[in-house]
Amino acid sequence: MATHKQTLPSAGVALEPERQRIKPPPLYKVMLLNDDYTPMDFVVVVLEKFFRMSREQATVVMLRVHRHGRGVCGVFPRDLAATKVEQVGVFAHRHQHPLACVMEEN
Repeated sequence: MATHKQTLPSAGVALEPERQRIKPPPLYKVMLLNDDYTPMDFVVVVLEKFFRMSREQATVVMLRVHRHGRGVCGVFPRDLAATKVEQVGVFAHRHQHPLACVMEEN
């Protein structure tokens, strides 16, 4: 890509075009929250189905949710994170579990 310089006729000053820096969009952590009612096996299924985790990865995250009260499922752009939160909520509700899925800025 060539850089073009413009010269002002009256001043003889060369101008460089301004370079704009575009920031990447903010990312959001999607997390599951622990509750006393949702079975651990169901949490593993959610992690496999919606976050494409292997059984082993899903089990590690599920145990983190169980032991620490929350666990990160993934980090996504805002729209994708919101979609994941909605999908998990609908799926949990459909299966009559109170599993909570939330997002927060990374």
